Amino acid sequence: MPTLQLRIRSVLDERVGTGAETGLQVSVHHRGVQVVDAVAGVADSATGREVAPDTLFFSFSAGKAMTSLIAHLLVRNEVVGYDTPVTDVWPEFGAHGKATATLRHVLTHSVGVPAMPRGIGPADLPDWSRVCTAIADAEPLWRPGTRTGYHAYTFGFLVGEIARRVTGRPMRQLLHEWIAVPLGIQGDLFYGVSRADLPRLARLEDAAPPLASGPPDPDAVLAPRERQPSTALGNNLEILQADIPSVGTFTARGITSMNAAVLDGRLLGSRGLEGVTTPAFEGTDQVFGNEARLSLGYPLGRLGAPPDEAAPTTFGWVGGGGSYVYADSATGTAFALTKTRLTPHFDTAQRLAALTAPSTDRTPEYGRTMVRPSSDGPKHDQRGLDLVPGPLDGHRNRVWLKPR
Repeated sequence: MPTLQLRIRSVLDERVGTGAETGLQVSVHHRGVQVVDAVAGVADSATGREVAPDTLFFSFSAGKAMTSLIAHLLVRNEVVGYDTPVTDVWPEFGAHGKATATLRHVLTHSVGVPAMPRGIGPADLPDWSRVCTAIADAEPLWRPGTRTGYHAYTFGFLVGEIARRVTGRPMRQLLHEWIAVPLGIQGDLFYGVSRADLPRLARLEDAAPPLASGPPDPDAVLAPRERQPSTALGNNLEILQADIPSVGTFTARGITSMNAAVLDGRLLGSRGLEGVTTPAFEGTDQVFGNEARLSLGYPLGRLGAPPDEAAPTTFGWVGGGGSYVYADSATGTAFALTKTRLTPHFDTAQRLAALTAPSTDRTPEYGRTMVRPSSDGPKHDQRGLDLVPGPLDGHRNRVWLKPR
């Protein structure tokens, strides 16, 4: 039987060869060892620069995997608790009836501020102080803890401002010091890509012309209309260099290295892993109207999993355009797909993730070779584009749903 590396590489080559995708990067860790390190296609269609293991991808909300982990590390380091009121560290946040909100509510998207306050647009996202001031003064759409709805924009700022208040450090610094440095992956995980690392960025491209942009619908706070994710956000240099922990930039190998360290206890310990996999909410998402199953900080269940895989041992995040990050505490598997083409579906992610998941008639053949890719890679400059209004992910997040 071919090893998992060969089978995944075959799928990548086929997806790029047929034109379904343009550039792909996959990493799989199994019980702490990287067993898949596969790339295909180009990181920049204009120049022909090929995808390398160290190519960085802006992966939209898949970056929330890093943000949720930092929240758990805050608790593990005993600087805050899950049930600590947000106002204990951020007094201004209690305005307009939000004083009962806790970190637990933040992690279950139940604070009641799922959308950015009026007056805050995509161009404001790099302005940390302005965004947090507006969120603190926002009126909640429901009393904290009584409902849950995906906080696409606000989630990262809520976690990030709590973290900044209790540690005195911004999220990009905590990501570097608490996760990247201890794991030796300093060049693989970013909120805000350093100038020196900009040449390693993939240039994202739309799978089809983006939907026409326009002024935000004033009635679309709870149920924003679907729109395809756009390169206008993902290729914007100001966004790419800003500390915006609702999104993130990383390599596939970096994010699987991180999740492998969650699974084996190096970062959170066994008790912390329980918090990542234990259901904390199951019910209707007030933003999209779909059924959601969440732990503290993560949607539960593998993307596209059959009903018999619905046990809460898998957790992860999808990113707008089809990227996907997940980990399974039952099998010790961490998977990540990053990609250049922003598709409105997750066909490639589901197909690849299914190869890493055991079933009743198949067990993944991981092989015996430990993959240790080089950190060297080609360089290329990156230009920015203007932002458009709309959800960061621009579509209904399928991993957010309870597997069916």
